[in-house]
Amino acid sequence: MRITLVEDNIGLAKGIAYRLQDTGHAVDLLHDGREASVFLRDDTSDLIILDINLPGIDGLALLKELRARDDGRPVILLTARAETEDRVIGLDAGADDYLIKPFEMAELEARVRALTRRRAVPHRQTAQIGAVSFDAAARQLFADDAPLELPRRELSVFECLLSAEGRLVSKAALLDYAYGVGTDVDEKVVEVYISRLRSRLKPYSIGIKSQRGLGYQMRYEPEA
Repeated sequence: MRITLVEDNIGLAKGIAYRLQDTGHAVDLLHDGREASVFLRDDTSDLIILDINLPGIDGLALLKELRARDDGRPVILLTARAETEDRVIGLDAGADDYLIKPFEMAELEARVRALTRRRAVPHRQTAQIGAVSFDAAARQLFADDAPLELPRRELSVFECLLSAEGRLVSKAALLDYAYGVGTDVDEKVVEVYISRLRSRLKPYSIGIKSQRGLGYQMRYEPEA
């Protein structure tokens, strides 16, 4: 999944992000409520982990803002406030779950898994390019109706290119999609993923073109 984490404690935020990335999630990391408010307007992450005590805009205000604009993504609130009344306020504001600091990372992972199961889509949401289709709910690629197995980072790059519908996607955008915003990963890894994807997709007449300094675009290129 893609997870947006908003936490102003830098050390804790990095610890959570690294743990979630180790289990296969991409994490966008932000530390300020006002910055997060802007980011979440256009972001398409699957889940939000939100600290209550944030600079700029506090977490509860940000949560109410999300729900007011019909953003139904699941939200896990993080807080040091242990009183029952505080938990009730958070849940009434629209939170799906509530975790009190300090907590064990294993518990946070369990809460994330639970919310993922709760929002599981019972039918396929597919996108097609040539003979290749992508089941977004199952995160599974099919070629000629047979499963096409890709490592998760390559699959994320493919998904990002597919969603662009033939438009150029920058190297930085592909990196953010695969690893999460703010991750310290060299952009050159994108070139490796693109090279591998080209080889895998060539038999299905799908090409990935590059424009120096601008990015990549994926297109179906049937033989004449």
